[in-house]
Amino acid sequence: MAHYVIVGAGRVGRRLASDLDAAGHSVALVDRSAHAVEATTPAEVVVGLGFDRDALRRAGIEHAQGLAAVTADDSTNIISARVARETFHVLHVVARIYDAERARVYQRLGIPTVASVEWTADQVLHRLLPAGTADPTRRDPSGRLLMTESMPHRSWCGLPLTRVEELAGLRIAYLTRYGEGVLPPADGVLQEGDVVHAVYPVEDRDRVETLLQGEAARARTRGAEDEDDEEGRA
Repeated sequence: MAHYVIVGAGRVGRRLASDLDAAGHSVALVDRSAHAVEATTPAEVVVGLGFDRDALRRAGIEHAQGLAAVTADDSTNIISARVARETFHVLHVVARIYDAERARVYQRLGIPTVASVEWTADQVLHRLLPAGTADPTRRDPSGRLLMTESMPHRSWCGLPLTRVEELAGLRIAYLTRYGEGVLPPADGVLQEGDVVHAVYPVEDRDRVETLLQGEAARARTRGAEDEDDEEGRA
């Protein structure tokens, strides 16, 4: 079980809290006027501003697996997300953005953003949950291949995309970079903030997601061990 902080107690925030609670996680909702929703959410409710460090600490940010900022104000969302990422080093952070043009700027800061017109509670769950990035409907007709989206651990940034594919055992279909879908360049490298849309066998899902959410050095070590095993068998 992991802990998640949701900034914003509106419809989307309450839906996220309910879904995360149903999945067995602990959740804290932060809102400056959250008293009115205490009876309608299973989450712990913390009254305060989403970018206030004391309010975030009361919400358990120091041991949180992820934070979603989903208020109706872009500035609140992005500041909350930056505080979570830069001050408390929260691994999974996502911000709701109404201004699609500004979303590009925030993507450069390494914070996943979703424009309001594209936003659904399911989409933020895909970005918050380290093992929740797979959409079961995104499989090939035989059911053998799965496409998922994830933002790898920052230690993967700077690696050639071909090396990412080799280490993780996947094929990169496309990237979301600065809020736009792009085909992976043949000589491209992974940049901070990139969302990787990858294809791999269904049975490899846990292995791939564990690798991408961990440090790249571990994947390199595992790859070297596999090569040694193959040489030993030869």
